[in-house]
Amino acid sequence: MKTFPIGGVHPSDEKRWSRESAIEVMPLPAMVSIPLGQHIGAPATAVVAKGDRVLTGQLIAEASGFMSANIHSPVSGTVKAVEALPNAQGLRQPMIVIERDGDEWAEGIDLSPELKKECTLTSAEIIEKIKAAGIVGMGGATFPTHVKLSVPPGKKAEFLIINGVECEPYLTSDYRTMMEHGDRLMAGVKILMQALQVDKALIGVENNKPDAIAHLRGIAAEYEGIKVVPLKTRYPQGGEKQLIAALTGRQVPPPPALPIDVGAVVCNASTTVAVYEAVQKNKPLIERVVTVTGKNIASPKNLLTRMGTPVSSLIEAAGGLPEGDVKVLNGGPMMGRAMVNLDSPVTKGCSGITVISGAEAQRVCENECIKCAKCVSVCPMGLEPYLLSKLSKRKAWDLAESGHITDCIECGSCQYTCPAGLPLLDYVRLGKQTVMGIIRARAAAKK
Repeated sequence: MKTFPIGGVHPSDEKRWSRESAIEVMPLPAMVSIPLGQHIGAPATAVVAKGDRVLTGQLIAEASGFMSANIHSPVSGTVKAVEALPNAQGLRQPMIVIERDGDEWAEGIDLSPELKKECTLTSAEIIEKIKAAGIVGMGGATFPTHVKLSVPPGKKAEFLIINGVECEPYLTSDYRTMMEHGDRLMAGVKILMQALQVDKALIGVENNKPDAIAHLRGIAAEYEGIKVVPLKTRYPQGGEKQLIAALTGRQVPPPPALPIDVGAVVCNASTTVAVYEAVQKNKPLIERVVTVTGKNIASPKNLLTRMGTPVSSLIEAAGGLPEGDVKVLNGGPMMGRAMVNLDSPVTKGCSGITVISGAEAQRVCENECIKCAKCVSVCPMGLEPYLLSKLSKRKAWDLAESGHITDCIECGSCQYTCPAGLPLLDYVRLGKQTVMGIIRARAAAKK
């Protein structure tokens, strides 16, 4: 069975907690806070002000450049403020606060359940609609989708890859989306193929989801050029470069190379459904499915949630926090980040909220490196995490850059497997961010 060539780990599969929880619609909150930076690139610029009344789906913040994304109101109501508020990590960032007075949708958005398969738009028209709807990667990377589909001159897309892997061991939002909205997913795949002008699409799904594989294969039979490919269950199979290698055997070169350099464009399963809704229903990205899960969560759920809803509301809907020591992660346990502010809002890239409790919520005791090289053997990028961690700790940024620290995909495999309990990912992530800042400053100085 297909998989990527090097590294990887096998975390305990904890999808059982929420796997059978059908998607439920989360009640609308009384107040929403909408961050202006919900994507890679420049934050959007607010086009509303305090006192303005807005409708559900109305543009409230405009992309401030090519690498940016529009933001739309998830509710109808009155803008109470445009100000800096604490995000999930407690850092203040600009947000638009809206007090809800109902759910009155903007004109032109089609809310009917009717499936629209046929799309007669040109490639440019499809990409423009995706851009207008503010679609970004919903697997966590939040890369603006219209940028991904805008193939640079001299490059050529040969095939589309749909990421239905969802390799984080607790999360099931993509799985439930594939199971419950497979018809929209497949229509979205055809739209993306049309936008890229390719005749082949591969949908990768790990073999721990046999029902999803069978379900999607049944729907794909109605469409030409779409193939559902089972993959070996192995983390981080859902990494863009790992998925391309598993499905095609092609290796994406180190940064600044992108998947398009090997003829591939990759889109997440939930993103693909959002593309269908944007193109065929004129619906902007204002809601998403969020898994709320954990071993001690009373009622794990997959909740269709409007952006801007406080995370605390989702946790309450799932039965509240368990007693004792808990750690709440925005995302899954492998790549998710600990939250210090549970009143922070759900954003476009929030695929799950994982609650870890008891002993698992505590960091293991940190010891000296025993030079076992396990972190090297599990790194899917072929890096030396122990070394990059030490270089970051000592602020040896030049050496970290020459050690290819920017190649790190922050999967956490190194930290997961370290018998010494070293916070390898924490230091490598810090070093990567610092080195990338140095690289950007160096490039700006040359202009």
